[in-house]
Amino acid sequence: MAKIILGQRPKGFKRTVNFKQVDGEPGSIEVTFKYRTRKEFGAFADEIVASMDAERAAQLDEIRALAAAGEQIPPLTQSAIIEHDLARDVKYVAGCIEGWNLAVPLSSEAIEQLADEVPAAIGAIALMYREASIEGRLGN
Repeated sequence: MAKIILGQRPKGFKRTVNFKQVDGEPGSIEVTFKYRTRKEFGAFADEIVASMDAERAAQLDEIRALAAAGEQIPPLTQSAIIEHDLARDVKYVAGCIEGWNLAVPLSSEAIEQLADEVPAAIGAIALMYREASIEGRLGN
């Protein structure tokens, strides 16, 4: 059993994230998560929420300005909702991992491609990071 030494935090930690692929087959990605204490994780999550709130406020301001000018308000489309969700996923995953074992290097574009092509992987990564940071769990 490893001896616990407070104050000597790891830079990151590796986990294998398991999920079902779109075709139902099992998939997995080994990721290196950024280490955060529980308090740091809370601040990270608050940053994500604040960023989303700021985006929504800016969008609402745009809609109000269009309405005040008597201009047409563009319709909300499914593709716009998905683009927004992908951007949120990229921001979250980019903020919590620092490496992975995929053949393509880790980048915002690669994370977006993963979120677009294998959406269950993103949810599994987010859940594992939260559980590891908040509860200290080891598995999926």
